[in-house]
Amino acid sequence: MASLFRPVTIAYRTPDGRKCSKDAPGAVKVRIPAKVWYGRYKGLDGRRHTTALCANKASAGQMLAKLVTDSKMGRLGLGNPFEQHSSRMLSEHLADFRRFLEGKGNTEKHARQTNSRVQTILDGCRFRFIAELSASAVVEWLAAEREGGRLGVQTSNYYLRDVKSFCRWLVKDGRADRNPLAYLSGMNANTDVRLERRTLPDDEFSALVAAAKKAKGSLTWQTKCRNKLVPKTIRVPAGADRAMLYTLAAFVGFRAQEMASLVPESFDLGGDPPTVTVQAAYSKRRRKDAQPMRPDLALAVRTWLKQKPAGKLLWPGNWWKYAARMVQADLESARAAWIEEAGEDSAERQRRKQSDTLAYRDEAGRVFDFHALRHQFISNLAAAGVHPKVAQTLARHSTISLTMDRYTHLGLVDQTAALDKLPSLPGANGRQPREEKAELQATGTDPVRTRFVQIMRPQLASAGSKSSPPEAGRATDDDLEPPKLQGVKSDCDQMKEDEREEAPPGFEPGMADLQSAALPLG
Repeated sequence: MASLFRPVTIAYRTPDGRKCSKDAPGAVKVRIPAKVWYGRYKGLDGRRHTTALCANKASAGQMLAKLVTDSKMGRLGLGNPFEQHSSRMLSEHLADFRRFLEGKGNTEKHARQTNSRVQTILDGCRFRFIAELSASAVVEWLAAEREGGRLGVQTSNYYLRDVKSFCRWLVKDGRADRNPLAYLSGMNANTDVRLERRTLPDDEFSALVAAAKKAKGSLTWQTKCRNKLVPKTIRVPAGADRAMLYTLAAFVGFRAQEMASLVPESFDLGGDPPTVTVQAAYSKRRRKDAQPMRPDLALAVRTWLKQKPAGKLLWPGNWWKYAARMVQADLESARAAWIEEAGEDSAERQRRKQSDTLAYRDEAGRVFDFHALRHQFISNLAAAGVHPKVAQTLARHSTISLTMDRYTHLGLVDQTAALDKLPSLPGANGRQPREEKAELQATGTDPVRTRFVQIMRPQLASAGSKSSPPEAGRATDDDLEPPKLQGVKSDCDQMKEDEREEAPPGFEPGMADLQSAALPLG
C-alpha cells in the first residue's frame, strides 16, 4: 500500500529561539515538518521505495498515484522501458559505453579518445540526461568551436561521428527510444585541409632511402617544456634498418605502428606469392592482414633478415610515435646531399636551393611524412593502372572513395600519359592516315599493334622462332614482323557486334590479382 507523508525533524531551542542541545537548560522540543511531501510505494523491482514529491499535498498525491500506476504497468510489461535509464546521468551512460567499446575488441586508445570527444560535447552543451540531448545544440557548439579556431572541419566531423555513435548505442542498448542526432551529417573536409600529404618521384624516393642508410640511431630536436626549449632525444632505427623500413612501407602500404609490430615470423618469403602479415591487434581495422609482396622485394627482405634474431621486433622502440620527425630529418640530409652535387656551379646550386625538391613541405604546402609512404604505395598502384578494387583491397580500406580520393595523388605526367591512351586523331576519312599509322607502328605506339604484341608475346616466346633471338626464351620486335595471326582481323575497330564478349558482372580480386598488382610491369 502506498503512503503519503511529511517527515518531521525534532529539534531543541532555547526560550529566545536559538538552537541548542537536548540537555541545555530551558531547552524546548520543537517539531519541524519537511518542506515537501514524500511518498512510499512498491517499485518495479518489488521493493519499497521512498521519494520526495512536492510541497503541495494534492499535487504530491497525484505524483504518488502516477508512480504506483507506472510500477504496476511495468510489472505487467506495459510500462515505459526507458524510464529507469532516463533518470541516470549521461556520464554514467558514457562510462558504460566506454566499457562496451573495450569489450568489443577496440583498442584502449580508441575507447579513450572516443570517450573524451563525447564527454567534451556533453560538457560543452551542458547535457546531463538523455532527454536533454539536442541536435541543434550540438551543431551550434561545433560551429562555435570551428569559428574559434579550436577545431578544424575534419576534427569537427570526428567529434560529431563519435557523439552520434554514442547516441546509436543508447538506442541499440535499450536506453533510449530514438537517436536525436541521427539526421546530422559531417561537413566537407576538403574545404579545410590542415595537413595534405604528397608523394615523391622515384629519384627523390631513392635519395631518401640512400640518406636513411647513412642515418644514425638517435634523433634529437627541440621541444617546449615549462615555457623553455629543451632538447629531446629518442632511439630510432639506423642505417640499413631504416632504409628497409622506408622501402617496405612504400611497397606494402603498412602504417607506422603496423611496421613496428613486425617480427621475422611475420614474413612468409617462400610462399606463392610471398607475404607479410600484420596481426589483428596492431591492424587499424582489427583484422589479421596478409599483404602480398613483389619477388624482388621478398629477396631483399630475405637477405636483410639473415642478421635478425627470431621472435624479436625488427624495429623495436616507440619510434613510430615520432616517425614524421625521422622522415623529415632524412629528407633534410638527402636535400643537403643533392644540393652539394651541384659542385662549384653557383647558378645550379642556387636553383636547387630555391626548389622544393626533397623538401619536407613543398611550395603547395603538402608534406611528406611517414604516413605519406602509404600514399606513395597507393598512388603508384593507381599510376600503374591497377584496378581500383584491387587497389582498395591492397590498401585495406573500407571504401573505394577513401582509396581513390584521399590516398591517390596523380601528377601532370600521369594525366598526360592517360591522354596518350586516347584514340589517334582522325584523318580526312575519319581514320588515321596510312603514313601516320606506319610511323606509329615503327615507334611501337600504335594501339592495335601494341595490343597484338602484348597478347601474342607469351605465345611466341613459348613457341620460339626460326631465327635465333638475342635472348633465349624471349621474342623480339623483329620476330613479330609482320604479325601472322590467323583468324584475327587486323582492323579491330570493325569488329562486328556479335563478336564482342561481355565482361562478367562485378569484380572481386583474388590473391593472383593482388600478386600481379604488386609485381613490376613489363
